[in-house]
Amino acid sequence: MIKSKFSIKDLENLSGIKAHTIRIWEKRYGLLTPDRTDTNIRTYDLEALQKILNISYLKNAGIKISAIAELSSEDIEVQVRNFAERNNKNDHAIQELKLAMVNFDQQMFQRVYQSSLDEFGFSGVFYNLFVPFLEELGYLWQSKTINLAHEHFISHLIKQKVLINLEKLQYEQPQNQEQVYILFLPENEMHELGLLFLNYELLKRGCNTIYLGASMMLESLPFFKNKEAIPTFITYVTVQPTEKQLPAFLKQFDKKVANGDDIELWVLGQLAQKIKEKDLKPNQLVFKGISDVIGQIPDLVKS
Repeated sequence: MIKSKFSIKDLENLSGIKAHTIRIWEKRYGLLTPDRTDTNIRTYDLEALQKILNISYLKNAGIKISAIAELSSEDIEVQVRNFAERNNKNDHAIQELKLAMVNFDQQMFQRVYQSSLDEFGFSGVFYNLFVPFLEELGYLWQSKTINLAHEHFISHLIKQKVLINLEKLQYEQPQNQEQVYILFLPENEMHELGLLFLNYELLKRGCNTIYLGASMMLESLPFFKNKEAIPTFITYVTVQPTEKQLPAFLKQFDKKVANGDDIELWVLGQLAQKIKEKDLKPNQLVFKGISDVIGQIPDLVKS
C-alpha cells in the first residue's frame, strides 16, 4: 500500500528540516497546512512532502525562507528546476528518488535515472546519486519513516541498473588473465548492491572477475586456489557476520580458504570499518569503500 500520510517526524527525516522548524514555518509563513487527527496530531499528504523537499533544496541552495514563503507551490517547483539546471543536480535528484520510493513510482525513478545518466554516466550516477541515497535509506528505515517494502522496491530498481550495465561489460575479454577477483558475500549476508557495483568497476578496468553473490559458505572457496589465475577474494559486510562474529569469520577464512597460502582477502562495507587491527591476518585488508579498492587496481591491470 502506498504511503499517503506522513507525520511531522517523517517530514523531518526525509527533508532534513527539524520538526520544530517546520512548526515555526507553518505558524509564521503558512508554508504547510497539515491535517489533524482526532487527537490533534499533525499529518501531511504527498503534496506536502514534495513541497517540504523542494523547500529544503532551495534553502540549501542559499535562498532565505522568507523569500521562499512568498512563492506559490508552482513557483517553488520552477525555482527548484532552475537551480538544479545551474547548480548541484544531485541533491534535487536524491529528493526525487525519495518521492519515487515512498510513492512506489517506477516511472519517476526511470526519469531521474535517465536524466542523471545522460549527464554523468553510470559510474557517476552510482557514486554521486545512488551511494548517498542508499546511505540515507538506511537511516530512513531505522527511523521507521519507510518500511521494508520501500527499501526492497527502490533497491531492486537500482540493482536492475547495475545488472544491465554489468552485462554490457561481460562480453569483453579481461586484460589480465593472471589475476582473478572472487567476489562473494558471507553466509546469511544478502545486501549485494555494493559488491555488484564493485564487480562492474573491476570489469570496466579489464580485470578478471568471478561473481559468486550472496550467502557463500567458506568451504566452497578453496576450489578457486587450484586455478591458474591467482585469486584475490573480495567480500562486502553489511549485516552478516555481526560485529562480534567478524573476528571468527576472518579466522575461519584464514584456516579454511588461505590455509597457509598467500591468498588475500579484501573486506569492505559498513561493518568492515569495525574490524580491529589485531583480528586481521597479514593477508587480510580492510577498505573504506569501493573507490579505495579501485585505487589498488590500475597497477595490477596489464595494459
